[in-house]
Amino acid sequence: MGFSCINRIKMTIFALGTCLSSAVLAENTDYQSSIDNHQAQFEKVALELWNFAELGYQETQSSSLLQAELKKEGFTITSGIADIPTAFKAEYGKNGPVIGILGEFDALPGLAQSASPFKDVISNATGAGQACGHHLFGAGSAWAAVAIKEWLEESNIPGRVVFYGTPAEEGGSGKVYIARSGAFDNVDIMLHWHPGSSNTASPRSTNSNMSGKFTFKGISAHAASAPHKGRSALDGVEAMNMMVNMMREHVPQDSRLHYVITKGGLAPNVVPDLAQVYYYVRHPRREVVKELFARVVNTANGAALGTGTQVSYEVMHGNYSLLPNETLQTVMQAKLEELGGITYTAAEQQYAETIYKTLVQPSGEIGDQETISPYKRTHGYGSTDVGDVSWLIPTGGIGVATWVPGTAAHSWQAVASGGTSIGLKGTKLAAKALTATALEIYENPDIVAQAKKELQDNVGPDFDYKALLGDREPPLDYRNN
Repeated sequence: MGFSCINRIKMTIFALGTCLSSAVLAENTDYQSSIDNHQAQFEKVALELWNFAELGYQETQSSSLLQAELKKEGFTITSGIADIPTAFKAEYGKNGPVIGILGEFDALPGLAQSASPFKDVISNATGAGQACGHHLFGAGSAWAAVAIKEWLEESNIPGRVVFYGTPAEEGGSGKVYIARSGAFDNVDIMLHWHPGSSNTASPRSTNSNMSGKFTFKGISAHAASAPHKGRSALDGVEAMNMMVNMMREHVPQDSRLHYVITKGGLAPNVVPDLAQVYYYVRHPRREVVKELFARVVNTANGAALGTGTQVSYEVMHGNYSLLPNETLQTVMQAKLEELGGITYTAAEQQYAETIYKTLVQPSGEIGDQETISPYKRTHGYGSTDVGDVSWLIPTGGIGVATWVPGTAAHSWQAVASGGTSIGLKGTKLAAKALTATALEIYENPDIVAQAKKELQDNVGPDFDYKALLGDREPPLDYRNN
């Protein structure tokens, strides 16, 4: 592709942000008018969050922006819930069903990227990028909360809406600490959504997971003249990793074990006295995750013994599997089907075709954004701290095409699409679907009773919630260590 063509595409990206479609359904209900009225406001919020790209528990600007917008719209704000400075809730209404809406806003490290359909690393304050679309998640959920609030005002139907600003989903388990604190206790129904490359309300379970940082300490020495006087902390990490890799043959098939070495020494001629490895352990069942994590701990202890080093570990986060609630998912499916998918403009189509060529083994095709996926139960091998919420409160969620179809999460392509009108169009659809679902619940309170019964049947009479991460305090500096 020639230089002039590349320039034309980059100019197209600029145009995408200034020529956003505001098409609505032929039947324009009151809530859709509210969505339209707040479109410019929350599209601006989404793009500001995209630019902030703040890491988990460090989302000071992102949290403050969302709080300010919701306060301006008449919500009562409670900041710093669960002893997390960037966590908050925004409430409106009284009596009737209490519907919570989750909103995330943290970015991922090392994925700073422009909105170009080509890989274009940029320099920003955090070095991070919104590769999971949480800027859209936070803005879209807040957008829906405002539309619901205005509908409650106009309809005089009793009900309360609570937006939860939940930080550090990416490895920080922000919602787990909020759940453990009791801040969700009075919520009847919880709604959420997630950016993606298709439109779906299918009931989807996920893996449970735990993570931990394992720190080895040894003795430094000159690696050439006095290696016998040293004990390599890096040897401890490598021995542990070797044993975990041998473990892979002897774990349940649905397990996932992955790691990165976060510290390994600075100079080859110095025996490193400090090294660290960061592990994730996943499985659909939390009981199996606990067993596997204990085995990983055993490999660390064995590695330390064999290398003459010392090891300590810190559980960083732990999430339950996502427990789908089909009572809510069927309502959300119906609302998505009524609203329909997303139509690209000619400029957006050109952008999508360009970025699609950069995808490796794409999981979908351009055009998928125009349809709603058929309803079926599925399982995803990732994890989310929404899981813990779903075992405590009937929880319903949707995925919406905010990325070019086929795009993988946690990729530069996801960052890029999320900074254009393609991402913003998906966000508007998500806000509509969340709002329409909430209104259906307020008008038909029997849905609450049915959803609660389904949850109780699923968890069983003896269920006692205990967070996988134990009683540790929120790791507010986990992105710095």
